[in-house]
Amino acid sequence: MPEVPPDLIDRLAAADHVAALTGAGISAESGIPTFRDPGGIWDEFDPQELANVDAFLDNPKLVQAWYQHRRQIVQEAEPNAGHQALVALERHVDRVSVITQNVDDLHHRAGSRRVVELHGNITRSYCMDCERDADPDTVDAAIQNGEPAQCPDCGGLIRPDVVWFGEMLPPAAVDAARSAAHAADVFFSIGTSAVVYPAAQLPVTARQAGAYVVEVNPDRTPLSDDVDAFLQREAGTALPAIVQALNEAKKE
Repeated sequence: MPEVPPDLIDRLAAADHVAALTGAGISAESGIPTFRDPGGIWDEFDPQELANVDAFLDNPKLVQAWYQHRRQIVQEAEPNAGHQALVALERHVDRVSVITQNVDDLHHRAGSRRVVELHGNITRSYCMDCERDADPDTVDAAIQNGEPAQCPDCGGLIRPDVVWFGEMLPPAAVDAARSAAHAADVFFSIGTSAVVYPAAQLPVTARQAGAYVVEVNPDRTPLSDDVDAFLQREAGTALPAIVQALNEAKKE
């Protein structure tokens, strides 16, 4: 089991609120590619050219099919030890807020109670016109028939409930994330590149508010030199070790 800084365990043992920002790295450990599967059938397309509203309006069938492919990858994946460790942390800390840049729903499926989704959730869809939630089966049936998926109520196009390039993040999610960062006694940055804003600002906000900031990442990032503890490991290794060390400390 990897070594865990004793001061981190001390801070966790005394914490009332822990916040964790998660990025693509934690999902990659569940087999979810960061954006597309190398060597897959979508390699001929540029994700940035598909993940925007103009591309969707130009070719809704193509974009809907691409997101259906990504949903299938997500549905076949399972929460990993990193996701599960964040859930286990809830047994020791009154409030654990998970702020995620991922859209794969794995934190919810693992059992985390407080999840802030900055970029939406790929398992959900809604009508662009009337904004009603859409049944995923409606999208799948239309794609199988070679037609664009449309709202059964108003006929509007159905899109995935994710933030596309050029779109603003949901204001309520951003506010919740900033509030969690301000209130956290310990703040984790897990598997994220720390270059995409406003998420990259959250660890800085937390530290300015007095939090003990921990980065968990197999690679160094722009954040690495400005944290209280840098654990250069994957989440599925580092986070279970932290929870185990906390368990043992509380038994003493």
